[in-house]
Amino acid sequence: MSETLAAGIEVEHAGEAAVIRMRAGENRFNPGNLDQLEAALEGIESAEGGPAPLVLTGEGKFFSNGLDLEWMSHAPEGEPERVLDRVHGLLARLLAFPSFTVAAINGHAFAAGGMLALACDQRVMRADRGYFCLPEVDLGLPFSEGMSALIQAKLPVRSAHEAMLTGRRYGGGEAEGAGIVDEAAPDDQVLGRALARASALAGRSPVAIAAIKSGMYERALERLRGEGGER
Repeated sequence: MSETLAAGIEVEHAGEAAVIRMRAGENRFNPGNLDQLEAALEGIESAEGGPAPLVLTGEGKFFSNGLDLEWMSHAPEGEPERVLDRVHGLLARLLAFPSFTVAAINGHAFAAGGMLALACDQRVMRADRGYFCLPEVDLGLPFSEGMSALIQAKLPVRSAHEAMLTGRRYGGGEAEGAGIVDEAAPDDQVLGRALARASALAGRSPVAIAAIKSGMYERALERLRGEGGER
């Protein structure tokens, strides 16, 4: 059973897990895309009986290519900053989400799209095609404090250093070796393996999960929420 919130997002249930499938091409972050993602997370989080384990995935060649830079270049004054604030808030919400979360990285995960995957508890990535990349250094853009704290909280020190300072593109096997993803899998098994990982931790207390995550990622959450307008 699935529910289409809008053209770009589909929510479905597979066994004990909920799946948010991003279906808007490169799945770049702009106001419409963020509205849909936030609505999908709200629906899962507020479900009767508590939030189901969550799998987040894309479609085709892309998981997410991050900020919609084309939209931002033509947006009214102040809107790009508001979108960036909302992205920080989205990353914080997913990082502290009160159920177990897995990113099923079906294709390219670049910049804030890669950070969206890092905000999940685990990651399964397609082995044969697609890259994980933090290209900010090539774009001449510094990481915000919150994004930097998120990356450093989730990656081994050496891998965070390399990913952030060199903009290296990691294929699935390379990402697994660097500790960026937990598993690299064939294309037709990525979603299934992510669902198995998520479903294995169904039934845990949402209150306990949220509290544990808040303690583990206190520094990253404080910075992301501050930059996302939460006080």
